[in-house]
Amino acid sequence: MTKVQSYLFYEVLRAVAIIVGGLALLALLAQGLSRTDLILENRQSALTYFYIVMLGAPQIIALLTPLALFVASVWSLNRIHKDSEIVVAQAAGMTRWQIASPIMRLAVFCVIAHLGVNLWVQPMAQRAMRETVAVARADLAAALIRPGQFTTNGERLTFYAREQVGGELRGVLISDMTDPANPTDILARSAALVEVDNHPTLLLRDALSMQLDENQQLAILEFAQYPFDLSEYMQEDSDLALKASDKFLHELVFVDRTNYFELKDADKLQAEANTRLTSPLLNIVMALIAIIAVLGGDFSRKGYAKRIAVASGAAIMVLIVQLAAQSAAEDDPAMNIVLWILPIGVTAGLSYVYFSRGRHLGKVERPHIELFRGAGGANA
Repeated sequence: MTKVQSYLFYEVLRAVAIIVGGLALLALLAQGLSRTDLILENRQSALTYFYIVMLGAPQIIALLTPLALFVASVWSLNRIHKDSEIVVAQAAGMTRWQIASPIMRLAVFCVIAHLGVNLWVQPMAQRAMRETVAVARADLAAALIRPGQFTTNGERLTFYAREQVGGELRGVLISDMTDPANPTDILARSAALVEVDNHPTLLLRDALSMQLDENQQLAILEFAQYPFDLSEYMQEDSDLALKASDKFLHELVFVDRTNYFELKDADKLQAEANTRLTSPLLNIVMALIAIIAVLGGDFSRKGYAKRIAVASGAAIMVLIVQLAAQSAAEDDPAMNIVLWILPIGVTAGLSYVYFSRGRHLGKVERPHIELFRGAGGANA
């Protein structure tokens, strides 16, 4: 690339990075607010919370990249065009393609990065996030151990501890309703959370177990130590089931016909596969719309507010139609073809308009050049 092209490339690249970073930060903040239950209800650490929030970043960045590329391209091109830098480049003999090539190269780079995120980074991040959330929500100890409060695990278990000193619980009460006909209440002087054969277990010390027998007589047993297994009270979490966004491309394309749930969602999986492959093409579309918005007409020192407004409306319309087609494809597989036709067709049409039908910017500059030459001759 020439110095002018490199300058334009890095100007747009810097703007894209700033816009994507800002929008992604806002999106992650909104997503983080929906995950506050991990801290408030499941008592997870701040590190776990931020780790889960950051795992959602790849998907958010991929969604925002086409829009950010459009905004960054329009802003950068409009600024340098109003400063007459494009005029100078045209006067120096640069063609329309040479002016637009830095933006298109950046768009191709965004397509490759977007495709990489869609095919590999997003599925890995989504799986890691879902597994981490499932582990956090299945952490029965974190959910139950709240000193000074009665806590429950569904309708099967009620737990109370008077206080917690270090890793030891004191004044423990457990009400086990697994068998409603014969409930069991356990009192213990102290307890500690341990693992027995990889099962979370509450080791009760100086425990007293009370249970009604078949004759409705109260049976009381005393234990110096009593291991209370918690694994059977752990609730299964639906987050462990992989969704379409968590699967890799080959898992979306080659559906397991022996799996009832995958076969039931076959159309949805196919739609997700086509979306993964076609959504990166929107970067090319957004770049071309931005180029035509600023470079597709005559030079004007007053700016290009009208053209940019029309282009912004067109960009939003393309994104809306693409999203609508993605949603419709989940129910109607025939709509998958629209996911390919839209970006490819719009790209071909915009390329034809700009490179074949658009007016050459050099025609606008010749009167100015002649005027300067005339003024120079008069001064001579």
